[in-house]
Amino acid sequence: MKIFFVLISAFTVMQAEVRLAAIFSSNMVLQRNCTVPVWGFAAPQETVSVSFNAQQQRTAADMSGKWMIKLSPMNEGGPFTMTVKGTNELLLENILIGEVWICSGQSNMSFELKKTSNGPKDVSEALNPLIRLFTVKRAVSETLQTDCKGKWSVCSPEEAGDFTAVGYFFGKALQESLKIPIGLVHDSWAGTAAEGWVPKEVLEGDSDFVPILKRWNSDVAEYPHAIIEWQEQMPKLLEQWKADSITAVAAGKMVPRKPSAPRGPGHRDTPTGQYNGMLYPIIPFAMQGVIWYQGESNASRAYQYRKLFPAMITYWRSVWQQGDFPFYYVQLPNLDRQPEPSKSGWAELRESQLITLSLPNTGIAVTIDVGDPKDLHPVNKRPVGERLAIIALAKTYGKKMEYSGPQLKKFIIEGTKVRLTFDHSENGLVVTGGKKVIGFVIAGKDKIFLPADAEIKGKTITVSHKKIKDPVSVRYAWADNPACNLYNKTGLPASPFRTDDWEEVTFNKK
Repeated sequence: MKIFFVLISAFTVMQAEVRLAAIFSSNMVLQRNCTVPVWGFAAPQETVSVSFNAQQQRTAADMSGKWMIKLSPMNEGGPFTMTVKGTNELLLENILIGEVWICSGQSNMSFELKKTSNGPKDVSEALNPLIRLFTVKRAVSETLQTDCKGKWSVCSPEEAGDFTAVGYFFGKALQESLKIPIGLVHDSWAGTAAEGWVPKEVLEGDSDFVPILKRWNSDVAEYPHAIIEWQEQMPKLLEQWKADSITAVAAGKMVPRKPSAPRGPGHRDTPTGQYNGMLYPIIPFAMQGVIWYQGESNASRAYQYRKLFPAMITYWRSVWQQGDFPFYYVQLPNLDRQPEPSKSGWAELRESQLITLSLPNTGIAVTIDVGDPKDLHPVNKRPVGERLAIIALAKTYGKKMEYSGPQLKKFIIEGTKVRLTFDHSENGLVVTGGKKVIGFVIAGKDKIFLPADAEIKGKTITVSHKKIKDPVSVRYAWADNPACNLYNKTGLPASPFRTDDWEEVTFNKK
């Protein structure tokens, strides 16, 4: 009995010890020029004090044991220490104040620096004490979690190699330009769809999203039988996949997707799973904005994504309570999935991403020219991160620079020709790889597209085809892996687009 009471007492003391949420640790970066929430856990109603950079705040934990204080806005600088006192005392060291960005999405955001095209050299040069890195450990949950796992580290070859390459190149470009500390919070998971990064209320609140939940519930119900069947068929399926992969490589085509086990409880595809387990625990960590690279897993439902993606951004902004913070994202690159240019879910997904620019304070990094036709995970990640950084430097930090490639502004049908006018083309339009513009197709009322003759005239392009007397629609780079070469004079590529709104392959797919 005595041993029992000793154990209970020890457990009570352990529970009473104040601790910080994992997102707060030595080596972190706190956001400058805004209120900075700091929170953690303690015994219910325990008094907690936080001292940092000449500020002292005191509060009491609520009945659930959670506490939060808010530091007043601070200028960039450091290093500083933070002291947190309750029944125990915590000391955090080497803290900087600067700019914090969340780096989220799926596999191409998760893609590690050491695996990039120039990985060994980039990793060896990744020594910058003014850049700090935090990776949220993967977690999927059907309920909201109060904390995550991870810790801040100083950017070094030992730490940067496993970090998101896109995030690293983005942060490196910012730090070199702004000359202030940069904090990068990597919060992504390969293969995840956008519905994993929103709470259930978003999915339940729109009839276009409800099928996602119904499909998931059906998969969970069928899982006990499906997993047994999978285990029986797995050897044969894997053998067939290996044979198909060898054939694809020999033909110079993309390797087919490896067979995967059926979805069930705890699966990566759990709707709301990443929001609950990975994002919610770091809200409302003070930050400047978000960079996002995702969409591959939603390409089969690209039309739905034109609503789902903006809904996700809007919800994140509402719960973070930092207003319409910057949200900059990567448009999907070229990938050789299908040969038919007018039947591309990949192109439709790019269009949905382009449409999302209607939200305030958003920006899109076009990467139609830096993908790998044969690889879902192109290794050339430097231009991706740097193009995101260009957007941030221009739109967030006020640098006078062009941050976008040409984007269609309007089109006018002039007899047998269509004249296109573009934004972000103030200094004119140019092509690469020769003098001829490629990538344009044109169609009449029959919706049959033919390769178009395109001529640049200053900031406009005139498109036509001798067989089409009454043109109706023009498309540019509308394919999984289009041949295209339109840029502005700053070297940024034009976004794929179409002038029509005809129903395509993912229309009404939910």
